[in-house]
Amino acid sequence: MSRILGVDPGSRRIGLAIADAGIGIARPLTTVARGASIDDDVAAIGRVCAEHGVAELVVGLPVHAGGGEGDMAAAARDWATALGDRLGLPVAMRDERLSSFEAERRLGRMPRGRSGGPPTKTQRTAFRARIDREAASVILQDELDARRGATGATALRPVLPSSGVADGDPEETR
Repeated sequence: MSRILGVDPGSRRIGLAIADAGIGIARPLTTVARGASIDDDVAAIGRVCAEHGVAELVVGLPVHAGGGEGDMAAAARDWATALGDRLGLPVAMRDERLSSFEAERRLGRMPRGRSGGPPTKTQRTAFRARIDREAASVILQDELDARRGATGATALRPVLPSSGVADGDPEETR
């Protein structure tokens, strides 16, 4: 069975998620450090692809809230194309709007530090890495749902009203 790798590229880390194409359930896999060059990124992601028998990549595309593409989207497309070409794998791009927001909603708040104090830098870095791989899972699951023809493939993504507060939690409006 072929596997698909979800990729959430960031400026410091790259979140990765994986799914078996036939099963269609994405799960967070790992987070790798963003390299100084595309060659570094290809080497890190290539190791993961080889280890897990990946046949395709789904890369998050950072589009504006209104749906338009800017400089970041163009850079992401160029990066994804270079990654796919060098790994010899097909690449699909997927809208990643609110994927990190959904990942944070799934994981909850960052844990407190020792004795209830603020988290340490190491704890913050580890939590951000968890968010990145969970966001990759959200991106990949959206793509899998869309391929299955599921209605409302983005239904898990919260829609923020103009107030900026997510619907559903009565405590947030107080």
